[in-house]
Amino acid sequence: MPRKKANGLSRQPEHFGAAGVRPLTQVLELLASRLMCFRVRLFWLIVLTACGLNASGERESGLVVRAQSDFDRVEMSGRPQIQNTSRCVQSQAAAISVAGRAELAALYFRKGYCELIEATLNGRTADFQEAAGALAKGMEAWPDSLTRIGKGAARQPAPSDLAVLAGISALLGGSGNAQASADAAKQISAAVERPSCQGSLLAAGFCQTLVQVGHEWLGWLALKRNDPIDAARELSAVPESPWARWAAGQRAFRDRNYAEAATQYQQAVQLWTEARQTAGIPQRLAPQPDLPAAWMELGKAQLIAGDTTAAKASLDTAIKANSSLARAIYYRARAEELQGQDEAALADYALASRTAFANAQDLKSGEAHLYRGILFFRRKDYARAEDEFASALNFGIALDLLADAEAWRHMAAVAQGACGASRQMLEDSLTRVLPLFPKPQARSVAAACPLSSEAGPVRGGAQRPGAE
Repeated sequence: MPRKKANGLSRQPEHFGAAGVRPLTQVLELLASRLMCFRVRLFWLIVLTACGLNASGERESGLVVRAQSDFDRVEMSGRPQIQNTSRCVQSQAAAISVAGRAELAALYFRKGYCELIEATLNGRTADFQEAAGALAKGMEAWPDSLTRIGKGAARQPAPSDLAVLAGISALLGGSGNAQASADAAKQISAAVERPSCQGSLLAAGFCQTLVQVGHEWLGWLALKRNDPIDAARELSAVPESPWARWAAGQRAFRDRNYAEAATQYQQAVQLWTEARQTAGIPQRLAPQPDLPAAWMELGKAQLIAGDTTAAKASLDTAIKANSSLARAIYYRARAEELQGQDEAALADYALASRTAFANAQDLKSGEAHLYRGILFFRRKDYARAEDEFASALNFGIALDLLADAEAWRHMAAVAQGACGASRQMLEDSLTRVLPLFPKPQARSVAAACPLSSEAGPVRGGAQRPGAE
């Protein structure tokens, strides 16, 4: 009888000898079979792992190639399209997700560059800010992309194209923040004072072009803060730039060389107009002018220089481009007045006043009241004119028009017969007025009113702000 196990079940071992022991040959065969299965499994594990690694490497390589190709399409395009810049931004972002530290600087630069070009196409502040962020990361990652050349050799600073573009995008995305603008200007200044295109991420020639664009931005910032000396210093590096000509025009205007100012302004406006037609990348990255306002300043210089015909043509261009330029309409009225076109001048004074009111908040515009006062003065309604000039002073007016508003008010008072002190105030104010103020007429009005008499108090009880 077979032996029973403790659990009550019986089992006869299979393939065992009488003693219940498997023969040695069978044991060896079993071990060999199991070892073969293990080798087969290991082989397939290695094959599958290798395939996975190869697929991953091919994917990363494909992302890098695509990123480079998309960037090249934007960089080499004379007039890039938004669909290309958007594709470039997306492919750089994909490559960044799998890149090593040594590749990050170049990829962030390309991403920021494509974002910056796209922002110049659509004008969105958010895109300028995105570009600024990417380029700043490119600056931070730059040291990781370098290798030392020789023992103890110093690392090269970031190339000028990267630093200049980082500064430009920060300026354009800063939304007028003073500190951000100052930091961006400092970054651009450092990049152009000691320009270096070694290790440039763009073509060497284009890197040098961006250094010139950096000088234009520094000159533009100086003009914005009314610093002609610093502007001239920066723009001397780019004498063919329209901004250099504009700065020269401003210096000539301050020196009262109005004909030279008009010549320089004309050249600058022409260059800007041509640049807008070509719309190349360097022109898009340069500081952009307010072209209607530039036409207005050109017209003003031509008007003061005595070329009323050219002035009127320039002012027509400015008003056509931006109908809200009340000052340009006022200058055109003066040009028409000097040409003897009185009705046209009156119509433009009225239009200038309405335009200024339309652009004002709560219908409070000192500039609008000034133009309306001139309209009443030309109609010989001196009492209403004086009231309008008083309102211009009470509601506040641009500083450069303040002396004109005061002189017009005194002239309206003198025209009504308020001589003595009013005439003296008129004559004193004529030393501060703008060149377009009708000084000969003011002196004629004053001469007709004797200093020894005072016909009565100045009308229009309004006083200048702060007056007692």
